[in-house]
Amino acid sequence: MEGVQSTLLNIVGNINSYLTDYVLIFLLVGIGLYFSIRTKFVQIRCFGEGMKKTFGGLSLKGKKQKGGLSSFQAFTTAVAAQVGTGNIVGACGAILIGGPGAIFWMWIIAFFGMATIYGEAVVAQKTRIVNEDGSVTGGPVYYIRTAFKNKFGKFLAGFFAVSVILALGFMGTMVQSNSISESCNNAFGIDGWIIGIVLCVIAGFIFIGGLQRIGSFTEKVVPIMAVLYILGSIVVLCIRFEYIGSTFALIFKCAFKPMALVGGGIGTAISQGAKRGLFSNEAGMGSTPHAHALANVKKPHDQGVVAMIGVFIDTFIVLTMTALVVISTMFTKGGALYNVTSLDGLDIEKTNLAQKAFSSAFGSDSFGQIFIAVCLLFFAFSTIIGWNLFGRINMLYLFGKKANLIYSILAIAFIFLGTVLKNDLVWELTDMFNNIMVLPNVIALACFGALVAKESKKQKDINL
Repeated sequence: MEGVQSTLLNIVGNINSYLTDYVLIFLLVGIGLYFSIRTKFVQIRCFGEGMKKTFGGLSLKGKKQKGGLSSFQAFTTAVAAQVGTGNIVGACGAILIGGPGAIFWMWIIAFFGMATIYGEAVVAQKTRIVNEDGSVTGGPVYYIRTAFKNKFGKFLAGFFAVSVILALGFMGTMVQSNSISESCNNAFGIDGWIIGIVLCVIAGFIFIGGLQRIGSFTEKVVPIMAVLYILGSIVVLCIRFEYIGSTFALIFKCAFKPMALVGGGIGTAISQGAKRGLFSNEAGMGSTPHAHALANVKKPHDQGVVAMIGVFIDTFIVLTMTALVVISTMFTKGGALYNVTSLDGLDIEKTNLAQKAFSSAFGSDSFGQIFIAVCLLFFAFSTIIGWNLFGRINMLYLFGKKANLIYSILAIAFIFLGTVLKNDLVWELTDMFNNIMVLPNVIALACFGALVAKESKKQKDINL
């Protein structure tokens, strides 16, 4: 079994390397730059508006919706999917493999990604469907079919739907439960299968409650988990305050100069930034439009600017906090990785790097392990809930309501499997399906440049 996993890991790893190095980065930056230009850089121009619409009427107990979700519930459901293991484990993996400079390229991907996700949310709102019973559905499969009304569109939508089901509904949840299992095992010594059973029971309860229970869960949990992690990170940065300048210097320096502990150079830093950036903020991947399509708003632009704030919080706040904590405590003077050129014999990997970083700041191994375990539990579990919803929407698109029960059973089984399988293979499989999702999504989005520009211009004219 070990040999099969190793062979599969190599095959999937090669596919991912090709996609990220030669395809993905050009598609992500390209579509982000395209929408930035078409919308006259909406991510800058409408940033303040987005903040006001997102947090202006903040409530952790939104009104029950007749169909769909409130704008804030859609936002928190999207952020629940975005803010997951990618912000902790993924960021640590990018730093170890691509060096501190990988974070710079994550910022670049996120900046252009804010325009991309604006476009995704606007198009998802414009093409969503309100059923006779008042329920709402939407997402990339619907705007793909709108963009291409022939057999090619049907094929592309079906290809995307299958990719989402595999990437998010099944493989993606394995990554999240795997990270929860490993962090809890490190912190509390609890066996993975026990964690798996607990996760399956809680997830099953939320899945059964449907869309309204998911929205209610995310609007309460997401703000709390984000604040908890940010506060903990700020405390560490206060302790390592004198090294913050050196930390930023390393990020910018290593963005253009090789400094990777696991091989590679500037090309590795860029590819890791693109790959982990995509996995973290999901802009261009086609996942969060499923949530934004469900938002009950007056006009598509309103949810578009809200969607931008999700990417900002995910990458420029939460992920950046991880990077600053890890680099300031581990890579600057006095850190365990200061001037180190190899990880051999150091017992450091992406799954425990953040734990060691927090522990080193407080001088207690147990503190870092427990803090990261608790944060990962919130982050990863909320992502499981969001991704399950996105996979479910596509399962229903392909097979109708009759597939609902089968999908739920399979999804819960994959959550459990994630707690007992090898971590590297789980990550590579998820990366592969995430990468594949980008292709049909970006192809369709490119057809809506004029529509997105028009919606953005409408609001610009109103403001004038």
